Amino acid sequence: MTDWTTLVSAQDLAAQLGREDLIVIDARSGLGDPEAGPAAYAQAHIPGARYAHLDRDLSDHRKRNAGRHPWPDAADFTATLERWGVSPDDQVVAYDHGDGALAAARLWALLRLLGHRRVAVLDGGWQRWTALGLPTDAMVPTPQSSRYPGNFDQHRLLDADAVRAHLDAGGLLIDARAAERFRGDVEPLDRVAGHVPGARNRPYAQNLQDGGFKPAGELAQGFAAVMGEHAPQQTVVMCGSGVTACHHLLAMEHAGLPGAGLFTGSWSGWIDDPSRPIATGEA
Repeated sequence: MTDWTTLVSAQDLAAQLGREDLIVIDARSGLGDPEAGPAAYAQAHIPGARYAHLDRDLSDHRKRNAGRHPWPDAADFTATLERWGVSPDDQVVAYDHGDGALAAARLWALLRLLGHRRVAVLDGGWQRWTALGLPTDAMVPTPQSSRYPGNFDQHRLLDADAVRAHLDAGGLLIDARAAERFRGDVEPLDRVAGHVPGARNRPYAQNLQDGGFKPAGELAQGFAAVMGEHAPQQTVVMCGSGVTACHHLLAMEHAGLPGAGLFTGSWSGWIDDPSRPIATGEA
């Protein structure tokens, strides 16, 4: 029985294709073009893979004042899992174009916070899979629907008010956006530039090397440098909309630092209320 809970190599996944308990999900997404992912999936994907759309399956845009990619309710997400034929004991593997940030790590975090243990991200994603010449096809599977009861661990999902209280209590907030966005030098996606006062910056790209994740030991050292004396359970991660922040949750768990929280609305949720303070420059 496979038991991948953070990352899996392309070679290991290829060796297990066809197992009944293995569900592969293609989460490729394109910023600025919501149909780029579905188009890529239609052209070719890992055999048997279902498709997860960032906006339609991994977010709930009916919600207001919750950021650009609002976290879905458990009932809606479990209904999606049932449509994909995912059961609580299945081994799930998610992949995207390459580094996991759009949006394989988001799918991993949704499942992990639902309590699903056997879920991993394909290290290196579609780019590594195809570079190795591993099999692909364009057939769309028709999975048999499943039953998936469950609820999210709400203690690890924070809105803006909860994040403010977290910081006031001495907790740590790590922003996964690029340094220039954190400082407020540029802001290509949201209407206001800057960061949450008190946040520290660790761009998610620092989790990566050579198209995949750094080894667990290097990740642990990198997070230790920004976390200081804070335990993972005293740490919350954020980004622009709550998607790439999930990359930190995955990297931290792979590094042996599980239990951090997620600011679901992230920067786009923080600035929904113009009365909230904004900081610029270095932390």
